[in-house]
Order: sequence, then structure tokens, then C-alpha cells
Amino acid sequence: MDFEGIYCFDTASVRFAVYPDGPEGARIVAQISEDTLHDAFGVREIGDAMIDACKAHFDVLVAVAIARYRAAPRQPITLTPDDFSVHA
Repeated sequence: MDFEGIYCFDTASVRFAVYPDGPEGARIVAQISEDTLHDAFGVREIGDAMIDACKAHFDVLVAVAIARYRAAPRQPITLTPDDFSVHA
């Protein structure tokens, strides 16, 4: 799966698409904050560095986002440092 995401300056987060059932299935949008990227993955820059970090760790982000989606399909998906405590 390719990374589809944007850095949102106004919310200090990166929003990205995930396809839990594959590319032909539903598209969901998840987000991860700057603070979470700082804490969980050591990213220190903002903007394009946030996008680069999401691309570099996309396999982990997707796995966590899909797990959160499956646990609560109707809830917004906002990844937090707690989601990555075993990955950091």
C-alpha cells in the first residue's frame, strides 16, 4: 500500500488514508499528531519531515490504524503515543 497523506498545519498533524480491506475496499482516514511523531518516532522537524516519517514508518502506522478501526469502526482514528509504546 502506498502512502497517501498530507501535513495539516492547522491541526499539527498528518492525515493519511488506510484501506483495511485492500485497495478495492473502503478508504478510511486516520491522523497522527506532531507530538506523537516526536514521542514515538523521534521526529524533530515539522512539515515535510512529518510526511517523510510517516512514509518511513507506514507499515506500523497502517497496522495500528487498522487495529483501531476494527475495534471501533465508527470512531475517528487519531493515533497517540500509547498506540506505539511497544514500537518505540
